[in-house]
Amino acid sequence: MYRPSLLALALAPLFAGPAGADSPVTQPTVTVTATRSAETTSGMLAAVDVVTRADIEQSGAGDIVELLRRLPGIDAVQSGGAGGQTSLFLRGGNSNHVLVLVDGVRIASANTGSVDFSQWPLDAIERIEIVRGPRAGWWGADAIGGVIQIFTRRLDRARVALRAGSYGEAAGSAGYGAWSEAGGFSVQAGLRHVRGFSATNPGVCNGPDDPFCSYDPDDDGYRNRNLVARGALALGGQSLSARLLHSNGENEFDQGRTRVLEQVAGADLDGELAPGWSHHLSLGHVHESLRTPAFFTLFTSRRGSLGWLNTFALAGDRKLTAGIDLQHEDGENRDLYAGRVQYGDRRDNAALFAGWQGTQGDWRTEASARVDANSEFGRHGSGSLALGYDLAPDWRLSASYASAFRGPNLNEQFSPGYGGLFAGNPDLDPETSRTAELGLAWLPASGQRVDLRAYSTHIRDLIAFSGPQYRAENIDRARLDGVELAWSGRIDGWRWSANATWQNPRNEDTGHILLRRARLKANASLDREFGNGWQAGTDLAWTGRRTDIARELGGYALIGLHASWQANAAWRLTLRAENLTDRPYELLAGYNTPGRSGSIELVWQPE
Repeated sequence: MYRPSLLALALAPLFAGPAGADSPVTQPTVTVTATRSAETTSGMLAAVDVVTRADIEQSGAGDIVELLRRLPGIDAVQSGGAGGQTSLFLRGGNSNHVLVLVDGVRIASANTGSVDFSQWPLDAIERIEIVRGPRAGWWGADAIGGVIQIFTRRLDRARVALRAGSYGEAAGSAGYGAWSEAGGFSVQAGLRHVRGFSATNPGVCNGPDDPFCSYDPDDDGYRNRNLVARGALALGGQSLSARLLHSNGENEFDQGRTRVLEQVAGADLDGELAPGWSHHLSLGHVHESLRTPAFFTLFTSRRGSLGWLNTFALAGDRKLTAGIDLQHEDGENRDLYAGRVQYGDRRDNAALFAGWQGTQGDWRTEASARVDANSEFGRHGSGSLALGYDLAPDWRLSASYASAFRGPNLNEQFSPGYGGLFAGNPDLDPETSRTAELGLAWLPASGQRVDLRAYSTHIRDLIAFSGPQYRAENIDRARLDGVELAWSGRIDGWRWSANATWQNPRNEDTGHILLRRARLKANASLDREFGNGWQAGTDLAWTGRRTDIARELGGYALIGLHASWQANAAWRLTLRAENLTDRPYELLAGYNTPGRSGSIELVWQPE
């Protein structure tokens, strides 16, 4: 669709000299999500992926889902195109088995317990950390499948970006930031408009007499306005910082449109209290609003949080972590036509936690323990233990065992349903899980990494809308087994990554596979630096067959191309082509997906 070489020649007079061809120096990747403290990925015992800002820019991706669905262990479901309701399943668990954080603030809706990733603008994100496997001992409820943490943008200069693409996509952002040892600030505002395509097809109807079907082949568009801001101030040996991410979107569907407001705010005070003792005091607030005039519904969710994390550096490369987490949340579903509340509730949660990390010779240890006291579900304990052994300088064997839990959300308990279907159940019990995992990693000095993981998760009282008329009920036993293999590396201007996932998420009471999760999936990408500021690459995503409510969804393979040109220190051009074979496929029964499509982005960011 696009011809990068001709486009580069046409734009060349706008730029100064070409950028140098030297490859960037690879630095150790540091994460903070797995154990709530800074640690390099090479030292982790958990399965961790990090998507950096450089990865985002090089890919040319238009949204978070496009990035994350190519990582091991992740299945994505989206109801139509841009702005459509999006859910992620991690390691075969439910979408609300993933704890999602923005700058350390928990953002899941109190109503559904899940996160719609389509509403979070990719241009406002600095990096994303994904931890696969339970982390409830460190973070608390919901982290049965893992944790995804999004870190917001931190500009250190002016930046302007313009983007255009298929299906009438037009987007842009502008911002500025300045930082020094005394502190600084960063602010960026963005807009996105997509004309879109029809979100559904006739397959969304359960036959011609389906009373709930109102299929319409018109285009379903999406509009979004967003703002991301942060600031920091040095106070002696402490640092005071604050952040805001605001997203205001409007998503069209066959019956009308939904207006979505998502806002996350946080403030932190951190620093060293004494030699070897550092702390992190955090305040957070999340607000979500979904208004659908065609259905006369308004869903609102709010959560306030307070946390105090303390880290003690001990002798012999050992570290002790301890702290408290407090949160208050409330949610409501309001019938705008009748002017009454369908359901509403508020809950409080208080938690104490502690963690340990240490190295002794060839052995690495990691342990966590946590107690949560919830005003609705009572007290729940969770924890984890992980051991790692360096078999040789480049080889590491690891094993872990962890517990986790999740309480039913307001929708699962109190929703009146839709015409009697998908109603809640106030008698639901919380879910509990146990996970065992084995890992083998190859970490040579060349920077390559091969990681093999096998896991088995047993869940008691899994919550699913599988009762009479799809009413919410507890499934006595569910089991999530899987194997993940990932290989990545970089050498002589080439960079590659590949992963494969086999999983068997099933209801052990019936033997049925859990919905919308593929047993087999694989991804691969290959990139090359060509000099004169040019980079180009290709990626392949293959997903096997999946079971949906009404029928089985076929497997599919998607091929993409991307290229970028760093014309000089200030100007960068990025191009992307998706689904080159124009393969028709479905992520959700009855919902359409993009055909062959592409995008172009121009960024100005001077030194």
